[in-house]
Amino acid sequence: MDIRKKITFTYVALSTFSTLLLCIVVFVLFQENNRYHFLKRLEDRAKIVASIHFQNDPEKIKYYKNLKKDGLEELIEEEEFVLKINSANSFDYNTKLDLPNEFYTNVLKTGEDYFEINNKYYLGQVFTENGQRYIVIVGARDQKGPTTTIYIIKIMFFGGIAFIFLAFFLGRFLAKRVINPVARITREVNRISASNLHNRLPEVKNSDEISDLTATFNDMLDRLETSFEIQANFINNASHELKTPITTIIAESEIMLLKEREVPEYIQSLENIYSQASKLGNLTESLLKLTQTGYDGKKQVLDIARIDELLMDVKSDLDKIYPDNRVSIKLNFAPNDSNLLLIPCNKPLLELAINNIITNGVKYSDNNEVFVTLSANQEMIKIAINDIGIGIPPEDIPHLYEPFFRGKIATKYIGYGLGLPLASKIIRMHDGEIQVQSEQNKGTIVTIIFKKSKIKKINIKNSNVES
Repeated sequence: MDIRKKITFTYVALSTFSTLLLCIVVFVLFQENNRYHFLKRLEDRAKIVASIHFQNDPEKIKYYKNLKKDGLEELIEEEEFVLKINSANSFDYNTKLDLPNEFYTNVLKTGEDYFEINNKYYLGQVFTENGQRYIVIVGARDQKGPTTTIYIIKIMFFGGIAFIFLAFFLGRFLAKRVINPVARITREVNRISASNLHNRLPEVKNSDEISDLTATFNDMLDRLETSFEIQANFINNASHELKTPITTIIAESEIMLLKEREVPEYIQSLENIYSQASKLGNLTESLLKLTQTGYDGKKQVLDIARIDELLMDVKSDLDKIYPDNRVSIKLNFAPNDSNLLLIPCNKPLLELAINNIITNGVKYSDNNEVFVTLSANQEMIKIAINDIGIGIPPEDIPHLYEPFFRGKIATKYIGYGLGLPLASKIIRMHDGEIQVQSEQNKGTIVTIIFKKSKIKKINIKNSNVES
């Protein structure tokens, strides 16, 4: 069942329930109103019956009888009884009355009560004349009550059916009004493919959920278009970077196979082939690592590591590659707060990311000083990597995380443009943020922030026991 039908039937069901509830309330109130007015008529009859009984003047008796006969509406099966009260619990009983004792008890106690049996009402009231108390009982059948009740039931029944049909058409109209904008968005989205990602949904000016949905789709299309462009650029650059060493290796091999050569020539050719093969191997390894960070981050976060120890491991690796490096690590935290440095992570990948950033600082500062500062508190873990190298031009900063992108002033240094994009993906995989501030010819500050509110929740105490 599609949403349009669901909305229609839900609207009909709710309307039917509401109508039924309203009909029940109206029916109950109507019944109570009928009973109230009929009892008021019996009450008026009881007062006249008491007046006739108490009068000694024949003219007044005749007047009240005429008033009862001509001035009041006739009652069906009307009965009148006047019973003399002898004491608090005793009165003259009339055998024609077949009423329960509770009725008489309530009349004597409260001064008035009524009793209903087979749609016939009996109203009893206590009157006093010359110190003598009497019970006046008037009985009659309410014939109009059932008739009007049946009439109102018919009105509610046929009116309810008519309203259900009306609710069905109103529900269809409502569903159409609600679903049409969504259907329009669906049609527009279906027209958009990889070949026309530049198309966008028409903007809706109303500040409602539909306009929010349109804006969300357009934002998603912006991201997809950017992603496709980056992917296309990545493939073109990767193809070029991979093709160059392969072409060199093939050309070098073909030249050497054309004729026999001296040993020094073979050695030089093998050195060229080795250099290009090493370059190809490094590039392939970098691409594989970049691809690895595209997997589900939750599956890769396996370890609980201390970020200060991780930095020391990175420094140790750097000392092996760049023995004369000038990297300084400063730890800004108190010993009793060392637990604040624990972070759930994929340790090898996170080491690789930080290593890439620090290595960039060493490389692009021509092995000048690089300062690594670590700080931690209850809210975040912060690593700041500051170098005094060549810096980054402002126009290059938006493209830093694009694979294979290299700024104009960075082209004189060996590299593939994969280190920072790889580091960025790894840090984002760990719910961290990376910020770059730079000024050309003055240096660069790369800040890595892991907010505690975003770090995946793992039982650190258990991890400490295991480690």
